[in-house]
This record gives sequence, structure tokens and C-alpha cells, in this order.
Amino acid sequence: MGTAGLTLRWEGRISPAVGEGGRRVEPSEIAAGQNRENSPLPEDAALAAGCLAGDLRAYERLFILQGGRMKNLARNLLGSPVDAEDAVQDTFLKIQRGIHSFRGQSAFVTWTFRILVNTCHDLRRSRVRRKEQQQEDGSPEMAPRPELRAPGAHPSLRMALERALATLTQHQRDVFLLYEVEGFRHAEIASMLEISETASKNTLFQAKKNLRGMLEPPRSAEAGAR
Repeated sequence: MGTAGLTLRWEGRISPAVGEGGRRVEPSEIAAGQNRENSPLPEDAALAAGCLAGDLRAYERLFILQGGRMKNLARNLLGSPVDAEDAVQDTFLKIQRGIHSFRGQSAFVTWTFRILVNTCHDLRRSRVRRKEQQQEDGSPEMAPRPELRAPGAHPSLRMALERALATLTQHQRDVFLLYEVEGFRHAEIASMLEISETASKNTLFQAKKNLRGMLEPPRSAEAGAR
């Protein structure tokens, strides 16, 4: 899975993801100044109303505001910028087709990210099934698409982080990426993943614990280095 560009507020910093045209995208930039204490975007209700009315300008505005953030999350969930583009396109089609199922029980943007996360899961399952089918048929396995890497991340640290994240369960990865990388609040994550806030907090705690266990050197090694 692709993990270059992760921002670990709890431990340290890895170089941010690369945005459109190769420009680096900072998490604070993607979130447009939001933080966990802020309320949802002021435009949220207007975006929902516009999309419900079939106003294409509202969909365009949604993409302008959240498209970069969606691509970043999809890239980290799927490990491929190409698959991430596909997931975001599929997500916007699903939003347009299913807009009338939005009941306003959560923020509109939160609802759209729930669709994105589910779309990424569907694509990942489809990729696994395709790989299994190729193995059964004896077909040569397609080489993985090269992933764009953020040059600022130290190679050894990046590889260690990738290995550590690969050991997490899918649920732990989702919560970790949504909270630590994309900056969503636990209330929003709970709505996206259809779990309780307490479950989101507990899952994040376990994910961090597992990552620290993988990334921190053994105490004996630390003592010997002194």
C-alpha cells in the first residue's frame, strides 16, 4: 500500500503528498484551514442543497473543495494514484446517482467520504478477486503500477512505515488514515465507518500501539547504543 506522504501528528512528520502538477499538498492546505475543533464547512448545507437540486455547479464546487483530499485518502487506501483517480471518479458518480438517499443525518461532506471509503474497499476486494482468478487460470500476473513517491521522505523510514501499516487490520488503517492523515474528527469517522465514536478512538489507540511496536527500536538495542 502507498504510504509516502503520511503526516503522523502523534510521532513525527513524513513528507506530504504530491498534488496536481507535482505541487506538494500540505494537510492544512487540503483541509482548507479546518481542524478537529472546527464545525463542518460553512458551505456544507449549500452544497447538499445544490447537489439535491441537480445543480452541476454544486458538484464542481464539491470537487474543488474536497477533490484533492479525496484523492489523497484513496491513494493511501489503495496504494496507487491511478486507482485513486478511478475511485474518486466512481465516488462522484455514486454521489450523483444516490444523492436523494442523503438524509442530513451527518454533514454532507462526511457522507461523501463514506461513499469514497466504501468505493475504495470495493476496488480493493475486486483487485484481490482478480488476482486470485489469474492465479487459478495460470495467467501471468500484471506488474503493479508504479506509485509516485514523495521525494522528501527518507527511504528507510518510508519503507519501515509501509511495513508497519501493512500489519494493521483494514479497520485500523482506515481509522488511522482518516484521523492522523486527513484530520477528520472521531464523530466524522464514526459516521463514515458506521461505528461509535468510542470504537473509533479505541481503534486509533490500538493502531498507534501496533505501529509504535513496529517502528520503535527494542529497549535492549537502545541501551546497547548508549
